[in-house]
Amino acid sequence: MHPNPIYHVGSREDCLGFARETGFGVLAISDPGGAPHLAHVPFVLDGERVEMHLMRSNPVARAARDGVAARLAVQGPHGYISPDWYGMEDQVPTWNYVAVHLTGTLCPLPQEALRGALERLSDTYEERLAPKPVWKLDKVPEEVVERLMRMIRPFELRVEEVDGTWKLAQNKPEAARMAAADGMAAAGLGAKTDALARLMRAATGV
Repeated sequence: MHPNPIYHVGSREDCLGFARETGFGVLAISDPGGAPHLAHVPFVLDGERVEMHLMRSNPVARAARDGVAARLAVQGPHGYISPDWYGMEDQVPTWNYVAVHLTGTLCPLPQEALRGALERLSDTYEERLAPKPVWKLDKVPEEVVERLMRMIRPFELRVEEVDGTWKLAQNKPEAARMAAADGMAAAGLGAKTDALARLMRAATGV
């Protein structure tokens, strides 16, 4: 998280909502020896409980067998900001971004909870594809499902701390921030930077 408090503008619910909508992040833990482990995971956030699954062979899954402190980093739109876009003297390049960290305890769930977790995950993202009919796990032969489920375990992260950085040029005058948003949008770098430009236009600051 960026140390400047001007970028910590989202409420706890704003940050949770952002994580819920994004649905993908980097899960980080340290094993008892202090070695860091990372896993890239899709997830479902229900209230302040994150539901996910991990391959049994994943070091994170092995280290979390008895519960472990963990942090889930969820990244949003981000992009390079050229100092030329501000219309101000003596500026330097920077990188604007949105990121949320969810910190808590990662615990394994009973294996019998796995099928429900998988169904909730696919249902959540299939429903966003409407009007396409929702794909269901029962379309897969049961023996195939059982074989795949033997390779993975369900987990939950019980969220205790929520931190967010919304670095959107709030430290610049409004005219400079709007000009930078326009410059980014005009560069035609893609949907993510277009989304970042929209957030910059909506931000408030100095």
